[in-house]
Amino acid sequence: MNILIIGNGGREHALAWKIKQSPQCDKLYVAPGNPGTAQVAENVAIHADDFAKLGQFCLDKAIDLVVVGPEAPLVKGIRDFFEADPKLSGILMVGPGKIGAQLEGSKDFSKQFMVRNNIPTAKARTFQAQDLEQAFDYIATCKPPIVLKADGLAAGKGVIISLSQAEAKAVIKEMLVNKKFGEASAKVLIEEFLNGIELSVFVLTDGKDYVILPEAKDYKRIGDGDTGPNTGGMGAVSPVVFATRAFMKRVEDEVVKPTIEGLRKDGIDYKGFIFVGLMNVGGTPYVIEYNARMGDPETQAVMPRIKSDFLDLLVAAAKGTLKGKTIEIDEQHAVTIALVSGGYPGEYEKGKVIRGLHPDHSRALVFHAGTKQHQEHVVTEGGRVLAISGKGNSLNEAREKAYETAGKIEWDGLYFRKDIGQDLLNYKV
Repeated sequence: MNILIIGNGGREHALAWKIKQSPQCDKLYVAPGNPGTAQVAENVAIHADDFAKLGQFCLDKAIDLVVVGPEAPLVKGIRDFFEADPKLSGILMVGPGKIGAQLEGSKDFSKQFMVRNNIPTAKARTFQAQDLEQAFDYIATCKPPIVLKADGLAAGKGVIISLSQAEAKAVIKEMLVNKKFGEASAKVLIEEFLNGIELSVFVLTDGKDYVILPEAKDYKRIGDGDTGPNTGGMGAVSPVVFATRAFMKRVEDEVVKPTIEGLRKDGIDYKGFIFVGLMNVGGTPYVIEYNARMGDPETQAVMPRIKSDFLDLLVAAAKGTLKGKTIEIDEQHAVTIALVSGGYPGEYEKGKVIRGLHPDHSRALVFHAGTKQHQEHVVTEGGRVLAISGKGNSLNEAREKAYETAGKIEWDGLYFRKDIGQDLLNYKV
């Protein structure tokens, strides 16, 4: 098979690395890719939302399967574009259409979907700029901390937790009136704060049947001890100690099944990933959010634990033939650490030469995220630059391998959290 992966981050490098292992994989392309994907596939200089060029490339290279990595092309309707063109409509694709992608593209849409389908979630109300006074009145009835969420896509940074009603009022004004997140915060959800511990569950579905991939715990805040502003993710751990068999059974019965059934009932033909962001509140799973794709950096911790032919599962999801398919998961632990540019998630400089990339990193996997080839050097290009994934028979061993490799890589301003997975080392279920 000839396969095209769309995207240029750490998630896409991890997907390419995994797909390449399949005997069914003939030619593998990544558009636009990065220096890491270039090690396992052929990069193609086409932007992720240039649908016309991507379509022509698929025809030129006889692409059999397209795997869409990031959310933006899904929300903009890449599937709809392909399906509307008779020459492209026969190409298999992993990723939902525009309406299905609204599970991620609109927090308001996904909240209404959860409520309609009795999926456990926090209470919330949605407000627009003209509703500012009503929003203030509603905040006055809320018990802090208060969660404020931009309705649209905000690169994983559109959620603010306010510790007082006064702070929440100031934040919602900044979001709605001053457009803190641009059009993404044209609508804002005011949501009840759930006190628990988070995890991410990943589902691959063909719209009728599904397989559940390994779960992961993501670390969103920039600083050790979960301090500082939210980021796109500073690290991930898989498996998650508190995701017991009993808890995951509840997730499947109370969240996954009603989600797939709800999509079917709404007539949404959904072929792709559903990332379920969950809060474990005293053993009860509550959905915080859906994403319409795999997570980053969770994919870099999840892919090394999948023993099955992952391409085989992707093709089955795209064809609608997932029924009866199973997934084999490695019991080993994986720990992923994001290496980021100094200043991230705020302003940061690009173009820093990365040193230490080429020694033997057999003790951990190095996935490229925000990197670029500049002459003979690989340089920093994004906020999150690399993701280091260590694997071991215990969480501790996986952490040691990841941190040992992270310690060998250098660039000016490099930063990473030192405590990824530490909170789970002595966690009592």
